[in-house]
Amino acid sequence: MEAFEALMAGFAVALKPINLLWGFIGVTLGTFIGVLPGVGPALTVAMLLPLTAKLDPTGALIMFAGIYYGAMFGGSTTTILLNTPGESASIATALEGNRMAKRGRAGPALATAAIGSFVAGSIATVLLTLLAPVVVDLALKFGPAEYFSLMVFAFITVSAVLGSSTVRGLTSLFIGLFFGLIGIDSQTGQPRFAFGVAELLDGVDVVVLAVGLFAVGEALYVAAYQSRLSETIEKIQGSILMSAEDWKRSWPAWLRATAIGFPFGTIPAGGAEIPTFLSYAVEKKLSKHPEEFGKGAIEGVAGPEAANNASATGVLVPLLTLGIPTSATAAILLGAFQNYGLQPGPQLFQAQADLVWGLIASLYVGNVILLILNLPLIGIWVKVLQIPKDILYAGILVFATLGAYSLHQSWVDLLMLYVFGLLGFAMRRWDIPVGPAVIGLILGPLAETQFRRALSISQGDATVFFTQPISAGFLAVTAALVIVPWVVRRWRRR
Repeated sequence: MEAFEALMAGFAVALKPINLLWGFIGVTLGTFIGVLPGVGPALTVAMLLPLTAKLDPTGALIMFAGIYYGAMFGGSTTTILLNTPGESASIATALEGNRMAKRGRAGPALATAAIGSFVAGSIATVLLTLLAPVVVDLALKFGPAEYFSLMVFAFITVSAVLGSSTVRGLTSLFIGLFFGLIGIDSQTGQPRFAFGVAELLDGVDVVVLAVGLFAVGEALYVAAYQSRLSETIEKIQGSILMSAEDWKRSWPAWLRATAIGFPFGTIPAGGAEIPTFLSYAVEKKLSKHPEEFGKGAIEGVAGPEAANNASATGVLVPLLTLGIPTSATAAILLGAFQNYGLQPGPQLFQAQADLVWGLIASLYVGNVILLILNLPLIGIWVKVLQIPKDILYAGILVFATLGAYSLHQSWVDLLMLYVFGLLGFAMRRWDIPVGPAVIGLILGPLAETQFRRALSISQGDATVFFTQPISAGFLAVTAALVIVPWVVRRWRRR
């Protein structure tokens, strides 16, 4: 009942004309970004962070959330018509979606993706509304030891899942943790790794790092490796409406995918890649038309797209209630909160209830707007695919440079932006995931603070992390996630 009352108060915030406007701008921009190949929500939110520093926190965060799940909606257009997944979570959709388009069924493929995203997003938002207060009550029982162990769990799981190997994921994480150490030590007041540069005493700005790694790094990579690739856009033939048979085959896939995607989003498992492929495998196993898989089965589009959006909403559960990001975009959203002096977690639900519940209520409104934007305006989004890459990424570099300079009007920020851009290019070139580096920079200082507090309370006794049940449980699960795969690999080799 309390959750319902809080949600109603949230709707009063979300339905204010100015917040509706920011929400509409967010979902429209998110759809536009989702359609563009290779430009994901993480890159867009990172670029807009410095440009929205003067906005009201509630309106800005509603807009960022709209960009996030709007891009999840729009990504299906690129995947189906161009066979170029904008994010790794869309790869499963490409397996059947592009084949449907080649058979002249691009319309039903886009329709089942849009409606499935709406159904999954709406159900997942209801689950977020019901689950968030429960997690907040649990989180209020956490002490410094429990929070530190939870962050270690998030570090390891996200690093192990994102990217092609655990070693590359951990490498990215430690890069971010190192950058998080730069600046003045909060406990002793001593400078660390500042190398005499006064601008580094305040630490590395998460906005500069995120924009450099995502925007500049991606632009340099596209210029070096993808600028000469030719792409063929499939035409939309016939009606975009789904037949009765399409509806019959799609709606069970939407529901099953929601049940798969939402739980995976709520745990630090690296994003939507696992649930989308798992949903595809489930639909292939349960389908009454297995012979169509590989040739354009509509269930193979309906399931992964619904799982993708359910997972995207599930990511907001640990982000809002615990302050733990479980994906690269969630990490940058956490940076957006911190830009306004806000730290997501149980205290935020008490101190800024209107903001949090207004944000959750905006998800309901945004899902409806997205459904209206995606289906009737599909012709406009197809036109967006024709923007030349050289113009697109040149614009990204200009916005990234202006945004980074506008933070403090400092040449040091510009220098760091392009140093991080070259680092992002190298990480992209050698398949090192960028997400863990951003998570390491944001959560590293918080983890250090909780570690020191726990040791201070226990008077230097490090066993406090193993004697507290919740803390010991997180560390045990973390150890199992590292050791068990290694043991399995050794056993298979023998």
